[in-house]
Amino acid sequence: MTTNHTTPALEVRNISKHFGSVVAINDISMAVHPGEVMCLLGDNGAGKSTLIKTLAGVHKPTSGDYFVDGKKVIFNSPRDALSHGIATVYQDLAMIPLMSVTRNFFLGSEPTTGRWPFKRFDMKQAHQIAREELLKMGIDIRDPDQPVGTLSGGERQSIAIARAVYFGAKVLILDEPTSALGVTQSGVVLRYIARARSRGIAVIFITHNPHHAYPIGDTFTILKRGRTLGTYTKQDLSRDEMIRLMSGGDELEKLEHELREYTDEGSQALAEAIHEEAS
Repeated sequence: MTTNHTTPALEVRNISKHFGSVVAINDISMAVHPGEVMCLLGDNGAGKSTLIKTLAGVHKPTSGDYFVDGKKVIFNSPRDALSHGIATVYQDLAMIPLMSVTRNFFLGSEPTTGRWPFKRFDMKQAHQIAREELLKMGIDIRDPDQPVGTLSGGERQSIAIARAVYFGAKVLILDEPTSALGVTQSGVVLRYIARARSRGIAVIFITHNPHHAYPIGDTFTILKRGRTLGTYTKQDLSRDEMIRLMSGGDELEKLEHELREYTDEGSQALAEAIHEEAS
């Protein structure tokens, strides 16, 4: 188990969320500290989406306690979470493909110049800030006026991360940021996650891919059927053991046995067919 003794940037204790008689998550406790990447792992249906939305202020927990910087909080909306520095980057990124990088970077929070009623979007300042903030994250955008839709998936994820960092994220929750990316673009996103960590931001990286989680993660919380199996460090847990915990070792062994039987039966049937044809 993790032994970081600093005050967690975000912590939940015995969090549960029920939808009527359906128990989506049950009795989950976890914490992430400043300058740490905590990977939240689980197969489809493990409860990751419900937990994310509870952390982000979309859902109120049915029971349990939520702490930010050691202080108990209650969020009534995602805006409440954001005001406490909890920023969530969802898979759809909340970007408009036909709008420029700069416009998307400041979407809803545009810098302005002039006085009412002549106040207008300060494009010059916006371009400068967007370029500088992206460069701090190691992102060199060729032209901040280019449409976001012309960028690769990894670049768009990186812009979303840089945007959250600029607007004061103390905890960055990333919802499956590499799920639709190839190997190279996934590597790009993982590098930017590392840069966010180096700036003292606590990162919760949600994924069902242990091969993406293991290289970047400091701690690993594993969900299964709405419950947590615990939080581990790399010293506690190998990649193979992580995979077994996520999928269930007994289930994997049963599947391997069944597949072996099908393979043996198929090979026998093929041999009999060849023998009959030859005779």
